[in-house]
Amino acid sequence: MDYLLLTFMDFRDTKFLFFTGKGGVGKTSLSSATAVQLADQGHKVLLISTDPASNLTDVLATEVGDKTIAKHPDLTTLSTINIDPEEAGESYKNRAISSLGMLATPAYRNKVREQLSGACTVEIASFDEFTRFISGEANPEAYDYIVFDTAPTGHTLRLLELPDAWNDFLDHNEGASCIGPSSALKSNHKRYKEVVDVLKDPEQTTFYLVARAEETSLKEAARSAKELSELGMYNQRLLLNGIYSPIDLEDEYAAQISENARYQLENLPEVLLSLPREEFPLLPYNILGLEKLRSVFSKEKQQLILENEQTEGFEIEETPDFTALVDDLEKDGHGLIMTMGKGGVGKTVTASAIAISLANRGHKVTLTTTDPAAHLADYTGQVVDLPETLTVERIDPKVETEIYIEKAVAQRGVGKTEDQIKLIREDLNSPCTEEVAVFHAFSKAIRSAKRQFVVVDTAPTGHTLLLLDTTGSYHKQVVKQSNIDVSKLHTPYQMIQDQNITKVILVTLPETTPIREAESLQSDLKRASIHPYAWVVNQSLPTKVNFSDSILLRKRKHQQQLISELKSVQTNKVFQIDYIKEDKIMAEML
Repeated sequence: MDYLLLTFMDFRDTKFLFFTGKGGVGKTSLSSATAVQLADQGHKVLLISTDPASNLTDVLATEVGDKTIAKHPDLTTLSTINIDPEEAGESYKNRAISSLGMLATPAYRNKVREQLSGACTVEIASFDEFTRFISGEANPEAYDYIVFDTAPTGHTLRLLELPDAWNDFLDHNEGASCIGPSSALKSNHKRYKEVVDVLKDPEQTTFYLVARAEETSLKEAARSAKELSELGMYNQRLLLNGIYSPIDLEDEYAAQISENARYQLENLPEVLLSLPREEFPLLPYNILGLEKLRSVFSKEKQQLILENEQTEGFEIEETPDFTALVDDLEKDGHGLIMTMGKGGVGKTVTASAIAISLANRGHKVTLTTTDPAAHLADYTGQVVDLPETLTVERIDPKVETEIYIEKAVAQRGVGKTEDQIKLIREDLNSPCTEEVAVFHAFSKAIRSAKRQFVVVDTAPTGHTLLLLDTTGSYHKQVVKQSNIDVSKLHTPYQMIQDQNITKVILVTLPETTPIREAESLQSDLKRASIHPYAWVVNQSLPTKVNFSDSILLRKRKHQQQLISELKSVQTNKVFQIDYIKEDKIMAEML
């Protein structure tokens, strides 16, 4: 096999290395492999995950804590830590309350704590924690390199943009807001500015944009490159992961997959063409543990691992397909269908295909998304004649925020002076307002699910949980403030909990880490009394195709073993969506 060989990577001597890109492209594998390589060379390395859905523990095959930095037991020059968003949020809240001083009344302290209960506080706290590892507070000088396995692109860019937004907001507000008391945050201005300066310095920081040879992944990388450049962060490199080189060129399926990848690489978005780039091969095994991480840069290690991989001796068990899933969802004739899962697993294409299929069968369907990346149009646009019974919407965070602010100003500004209205508007100009605005739009969209189908393509896992947390808080607020009999209230939160109305579909990939992350999401949902209805294992190599290419045979065997294990432990229904080798994914699915 003609593997692409990388014995080392050129790190340009920058201390801070950021890996970012669309979810599921291999950021964690490449960032971890880089950290291991540097540590193997004798450098002191700190690997940090700022992803709410971090899976460093799986990849490194050792426990990665979220409270203290720990050395890897088998590679002591490598240290690791997760920045846990919830833990960071609670710590941030306590620090903000403490900063109020002795003169603050109990009532005011309670008011501030309530203001800090919003979902966006968690993101702000994560950024606040993240900055400590670049500034001097967390002893970064103890390491030669600090590698960041960052969150999905949109989340990462939002974190990077926050300091400027805070500066404008805090410079004009002396009281408290949903992001904390102004006095507490202003004391951190210097640190935030120093961190942004470091990120912009090409002598200190490199951004690695990770992508696969797929259109949506490359579009996301191009958007990242553009937005990072607009933020003054120009030291970027492109890492193309999972490049497939077939062994058997007579295998038509293998040849088509390879041809699709080649076409994408020959037609890279213009903004990516100027970036230095490296390519990494598709490996038919999960990159878990130190030895497999080391194989990322070593042809010899890849071949040794493959020699121990057997393709025979496993009987494939058929799993219900996409058509069976739609048949199952159609039975009630209406309801809320929510696709959930980590970014990059195929929630958007699954939601789009479900919605179009139901509409093709004559049902009235609304398809909407709360995902800031909003890739719906990439898939619905592949269908020439969308059914008339289908309505496609997008909850645009920026638009919804503007609408929300105008309504709030109109309500709160009655009888107020021009200066007082100006202060109200400034107070609403905070990062938290977007979370509230998106929730209101989300609530409105799902209410029609009692009369028709509403299919919601949700944001990546971390954002989804934040959204549901906001939903739950809203429900408690309604119950507390309403004079209506609680038994007659049916808030959006209750609608999501009601399995007669809502069917939550967990979408994952046939790989160990995405399945474990989906299991973790399922546990979180169940704690909120939300019970997933079914699992969809997306991009599975088809069981009815007779592959002759050994890489695909190995990959399929590994995938089917994971699917079989999943079905043995899950009480939910499990469906499989085959990997589609054609350009027009939606047309093939339908």
